Amino acid sequence: MRGGIPICFPQFGNGGSTELHGFARNKIWMIEDSPPPLHLNDSHGKSFVDLLLKPSDDDMKCWPHSFEFRLRVSLAADGVLNMISRIRNVNGKPFSFSFAYHTYFSVSDISEVRIEGLETLDYLDNLCQKERFTEQGNAITFESEVDRVYVSAPNAIAILDHEKKRTFVIRKEGLPDIVVWNPWEKKSRAMGDLGDEEYKQMVCVDGAAIVRPITLKPGEEWTGRMQLKVVPSSFCSDHLGF
Repeated sequence: MRGGIPICFPQFGNGGSTELHGFARNKIWMIEDSPPPLHLNDSHGKSFVDLLLKPSDDDMKCWPHSFEFRLRVSLAADGVLNMISRIRNVNGKPFSFSFAYHTYFSVSDISEVRIEGLETLDYLDNLCQKERFTEQGNAITFESEVDRVYVSAPNAIAILDHEKKRTFVIRKEGLPDIVVWNPWEKKSRAMGDLGDEEYKQMVCVDGAAIVRPITLKPGEEWTGRMQLKVVPSSFCSDHLGF
């Protein structure tokens, strides 16, 4: 089954020593009752769960670094979803990793979707051996397969779904890149866990740290935050500022 928000760690894609997109998304996490404190605003008025992942012996064989990965998932009464990842190096030596919230959005029709906030940015095109291009359009629209990493993206992005008259707003911190992906028809037919026509009702837009991997010295901690919100379709990129 595809969907939700798989956590890509310690690598995104297949450019490392672990399985595709890393092992974190396929692991059983522990619920942590007393995690290190976060800012009061990260829990006030919200329902939340704190999760903890530590490497197994098998993980250490393919990626030999000790870490503590804490994830808080919170939901506010107005439907705003927040995810806060904290990764700490408990190793005796530095390590580097890439990361993404590989977020699947349900849309009415991919041909009617546009993404605002990435105009004029450079991106790496995974369909062209990661060659670097500059976005030319006023917004991203979809007419064929798209698999890109937008570099140094702003901290607020909008996904406009015209038919459903709604807009997803993504806000992020500590995540400099944005991944945009839709497999389109040919690749969908070759994927065993995606129906032949289901590419029309989905798009992935990920807050990520890929182009420049994160490096942590022993004892250091990295934090990456993402917030998802749904607003009426009259919303536009002019209102994306914090």
